[in-house]
Amino acid sequence: MLPVNCKVLADPEEVAGQACRIVIAEAEAAIRERGMFRIVLAGGSTPQRTYEMLAGMAQDWSAWEIFWSDERCLPSDHAGRNSCMAQDVWLSHVAIPAGQIHPIPAELGAARAAAEYTKVVLDRKPFDLVLLGMGEDGHTASLFSTSGDPIAPVIAVHGAPKPPAERVSLNFETLRACRKQLVLITGAEKAPALFAWQQGATLPIAHAVRNDACLLADAEAGRSTNFMA
Repeated sequence: MLPVNCKVLADPEEVAGQACRIVIAEAEAAIRERGMFRIVLAGGSTPQRTYEMLAGMAQDWSAWEIFWSDERCLPSDHAGRNSCMAQDVWLSHVAIPAGQIHPIPAELGAARAAAEYTKVVLDRKPFDLVLLGMGEDGHTASLFSTSGDPIAPVIAVHGAPKPPAERVSLNFETLRACRKQLVLITGAEKAPALFAWQQGATLPIAHAVRNDACLLADAEAGRSTNFMA
């Protein structure tokens, strides 16, 4: 079932604005309480506008630490990489120390990259915030199936149904190992999967998201659901 805290907003711009405010609030609270804010970023097109908004915010960027939920096995400078999108629209514009930005080294190949990134994330949990999106088939990160819950915190994904077939992803437990989850879903093509999730379908997104997560959808994605803004 869907998490308790769900909101349908008018359009993707409102989703991005609300998401930006939540990220900033979580960052300020984490830095105040623990001196560091650790966030796991989602890939795909939905969070891009949120990242663009964050680039214009005045923050204590020196206390931010950045991770990714998944990556495609492409060259490190390939435009199709999740890390490159975030770098281009946000991270290159703010003063987060380079040593606190941790892209998944997917250019090494899925298996080796998963092993290397496991070393990076093992002692960083719980993350302060994990940002997730959803594909039109109900996948999240690069988790396309709910069959089994791999023990390794970071897994190599082979034969993904969307290209490229080789990917690296945090597993379900790692995505849940956080103080807060924020899920962003926009676009009419996501509406069937969001409705199926609401009806109890065992989609990968349902397996990854905790009941106490915050879910923000735009009107197109949420048109078949019965939760309100």
